[in-house]
Amino acid sequence: MPKTITPCLWFDGNAEEAARFYASLLPDSHVDAVLRAPSDYPSGKAGDVLTVDVTLLGRPFLGLNGGPMFKFTEAVSFQIPVETQAEVERLSDALSSVPEAEQCGWVKDRFGLSWQIVPRQLTALLGDPDPARARRVFAAMMEMKRIDIAAIEQAALGG
Repeated sequence: MPKTITPCLWFDGNAEEAARFYASLLPDSHVDAVLRAPSDYPSGKAGDVLTVDVTLLGRPFLGLNGGPMFKFTEAVSFQIPVETQAEVERLSDALSSVPEAEQCGWVKDRFGLSWQIVPRQLTALLGDPDPARARRVFAAMMEMKRIDIAAIEQAALGG
């Protein structure tokens, strides 16, 4: 078995729902296993979902139903690279459950997890060897909730 780091995401009883939702949105994604409690335990009963192994964009994750003690924060987010404006809109529409939290391509989902919907064009333009172009793109991005690919390309051109 190859060695890898598997991020563990702490949920409050809805790890399976979250895993199935995320897997439905992203290519090369699927729920791999659901582990149920073999007996009652302090915060649950036999048969409750304890963990969910899920692959998202080809990477393994573990969803843990740990209870209400810990919540997600913006200190951890997952970046999804996209190619088209249609992908920006589809993923933002599906994942964003807190529209007022949208900023610079970041969205927060109904489980409290933050995601960054990042067009590959944005990354390329922010790394442009011409510092003036990169600054214009950065300034345009900072004014956006969802990334508008046409607008950042126009900013790169000086418009």
